Amino acid sequence: MSLEKEIENLKNQFKQKAPQEVQDLFALATKELEAQNLSKNALKEEDTIPNGSLLDINSKEVELYDYFKEADFIVLNFYRGGWCPYCNLELKAFQEIIPQLNGLNAKLIAISPEIPDLSLSTKEKNALEFEVLSDLQNKVSKKFGLVFSLDERLRPIYKEFGIDLVASNADQSYEIPFPATYVVNKEYKIIYSFVNEDYTKRVEPLEILALIKITPL
Repeated sequence: MSLEKEIENLKNQFKQKAPQEVQDLFALATKELEAQNLSKNALKEEDTIPNGSLLDINSKEVELYDYFKEADFIVLNFYRGGWCPYCNLELKAFQEIIPQLNGLNAKLIAISPEIPDLSLSTKEKNALEFEVLSDLQNKVSKKFGLVFSLDERLRPIYKEFGIDLVASNADQSYEIPFPATYVVNKEYKIIYSFVNEDYTKRVEPLEILALIKITPL
């Protein structure tokens, strides 16, 4: 099943379970966020990505550029957190193409603002065989132009859903990244970018795979 189809099924489940007023507020908040068009400030094709420090699942500091030393391409996936069901679907969909990416000497890295213990939980829960890194306080995500502050009207609803962003990110700001996927070559240049204010929209991993296959080294 395609990621798009799985997301559509998840959206239908939300419509069946969530009160209408909650659905309406989520839809309104997304519409207002889209109207701000913040994603226009995000890095895009032909831009050179910045370096940055992240934490791996063992809380060890790593440099983003270090991952380019042995790979021909890096796929960067910025996700909101392990609490996000859409993100988990996306991460599992990417896991399915890991053998093909390995065969193309391409490396996948997932990045969220969650603390390393929760990055580890996300990796284990979804049986992920790629790096899952923590970007505390969204320092790297901000360099990519991906960060926004969660609508104040949604914060108590998140709490009701059992999502505590302050605890999971060890940060009081309620800032999270737009879901985004980049393909970057060895010169740190972006050859593909997907950024969207609508958290339910994601790129199909097979599209990423097809792009890398036809991109010359």
